[in-house]
Amino acid sequence: MKTTKAAKSTLVKPVAKKAAKKAAQKATAASGKATGVAKKATATIKKAAAASKKAAPAKTAAKKAAPAKTAAKKAAPAKTATSKKAAPAKTVAKKAAPAQAAPKKAVVESHAALVRRARRINRELAEVYPYAHPELDFENPFQLVIATVLSAQTTDLRVNQTTPGLFAKYPTPEDLAAANPEEVEEILRPTGFFRAKTKSVIGLSKALAEDFGGEVPGRLEDLVKLPGVGRKTAFVVLGNAFGRPGITVDTHFGRLVRRWQWTDETDPDKVEAAVGALFPKSEWTMLSHHVIFHGRRICHARKPACGACPIAPLCPAYGEGETDPEKARKLLKYEKGGFPGQRLNPPQSYLDAGGIPAPPLGAG
Repeated sequence: MKTTKAAKSTLVKPVAKKAAKKAAQKATAASGKATGVAKKATATIKKAAAASKKAAPAKTAAKKAAPAKTAAKKAAPAKTATSKKAAPAKTVAKKAAPAQAAPKKAVVESHAALVRRARRINRELAEVYPYAHPELDFENPFQLVIATVLSAQTTDLRVNQTTPGLFAKYPTPEDLAAANPEEVEEILRPTGFFRAKTKSVIGLSKALAEDFGGEVPGRLEDLVKLPGVGRKTAFVVLGNAFGRPGITVDTHFGRLVRRWQWTDETDPDKVEAAVGALFPKSEWTMLSHHVIFHGRRICHARKPACGACPIAPLCPAYGEGETDPEKARKLLKYEKGGFPGQRLNPPQSYLDAGGIPAPPLGAG
């Protein structure tokens, strides 16, 4: 049976509709999936935008903070400049520091240790100067007391060169008490302060002649009453003319005992008491000679010969003077340096030890 065109058309239409419907459904599903992906993408973009917005203030704050950091950097050079400017001052201070001599550390020792050290020094000096003696020429107590008074503000050598002429013309207290002051002044001129010394020795001689029968008294309390006689002079006379112990605190003695830190006293009477307490009384006279000899020969006031000093290991002041041994030896005086001593007529023990007598006044 033959099918007409109209019938064929009627049959095809339902099939086409079904196919179109299925295609539409597939397209809708695909569109839905695309929409979901788009929605997810949109959500991701929104989250990213939100995060970006949150980060923006922090970034802005960072930008705002950046100038502060920059300012700090700019301020840093100012700090550096200040530091650098201050540095030279600090350096100057460091350079200036050595100019201030560091205070010397005092020797910290007990009284017993001080006594031991002081006595050891005296023993060492006794070995170095076994011939120590008063460095004024004299033959009797009268000559010694006059020579000691004249030794003020001058050297023992100058006195020893002057007294021979004085004693040759005025051998006794009575002779000198009756002397013409102008004639005595002319004799004493080389010793310096000759007018004042003339007055003292004439007055002293009158006191001896009138109050002590022309004899020099052997007691401290009597000696210090004589014109021009103090404790130092009295102890020189007592120790060397009468054999009675005494400490002679002259400039050499005072300087050395302070260097050795036996005492820090400067008043002669206080020095005498402080040092006397460290030694038996029987050693006082020879102790004086040892210390004074050392002060004149080695431990000088201005430049001690530390490098040639036999008691350097016991001395707290070591280093104040020349420490080089060769240079120090050139500073030694009198017999230690190979030169004449101060006495024209020294004791035989001094000559036996190699000492050289001093030349008389006016000798080349």
